[in-house]
Amino acid sequence: MPIEDQVSAVRQFNRFHTRLIGALNSHLPSTHFSLPQARILYELAHATDISAADLSDALQVDPGYLSRQIAKLESEGLVERKPDGKNAKRLVLSLSPYGRTEFNGLQAVTAKGVASLLTPLSEPERRQLVGSMQRIQRLLDQSREDKSYLIRNPEPGDMGWITHRHGVLYSQEYGFDWTFEALVGRILADFVDNFDPRRERCWIAERDGEIVGSIFAVCEDDETAKLRLLYVEPSARGLGIGARLVEECIRFTRKCGYKRLVLWTNDVLVSARKIYLAAGFKLVAEEPHHSFGTDLVGQNWELDLDEV
Repeated sequence: MPIEDQVSAVRQFNRFHTRLIGALNSHLPSTHFSLPQARILYELAHATDISAADLSDALQVDPGYLSRQIAKLESEGLVERKPDGKNAKRLVLSLSPYGRTEFNGLQAVTAKGVASLLTPLSEPERRQLVGSMQRIQRLLDQSREDKSYLIRNPEPGDMGWITHRHGVLYSQEYGFDWTFEALVGRILADFVDNFDPRRERCWIAERDGEIVGSIFAVCEDDETAKLRLLYVEPSARGLGIGARLVEECIRFTRKCGYKRLVLWTNDVLVSARKIYLAAGFKLVAEEPHHSFGTDLVGQNWELDLDEV
């Protein structure tokens, strides 16, 4: 998309967001606090040892304008100024007990208004919306280093998504053709059809409301479990997700009483092999083969689950 179209799309979103905020405010009971005053109360409620200068930097507000707003809140008994215990020339701002009570009431009213906008949406839609907002914030706020993600159980639609992403990623990164996607589809279909919740498991890694990784533990026999389909999205690499998924798989299979955990991979998957080595897996066999439209070296790895 040309940059001109991207700029237009961002401006259109900004106009929509402005209308949305107006709709939100229309849901709220009348309050004598202006938006800047509400922001000041919020910052003071969540900060300690903060001066007017600190607050000006945090809110990106002109110091003179901010001073007048603080003075008004002081006159209403909401905000207090006290000398810093370490520097008598520095004044520290805080909410008074009355200010704290007023802020808590404002928070409750605001939360109710936001809930009124979210309630008509389904749970998947709400999660998608919140995830998109978090992603926007992460992309645009360069000062914010957010490495958070969650590990959850599979939900409807996940198996198709994992098949699709495996097909796309392995084509882009390793040159696999579409026959690989068929293999992934068969593995997942077998997992669903024969799923034994006592001895098998799937973990989904999610970030900003989107799937960014997965791994499966399946039963080979009474003593052997197999790790399958570890993958992490390029956008989420470097966060430790791959190692965490492998760790979850090892912990689960050991708890189930398996003696060993095995896996099959190819030598071109260098990053995955580093994770397996770090987790204690040992390479037990390898063999060249031609699959998925390319020449590969298949590898069998094994982990003794009795070893601590």
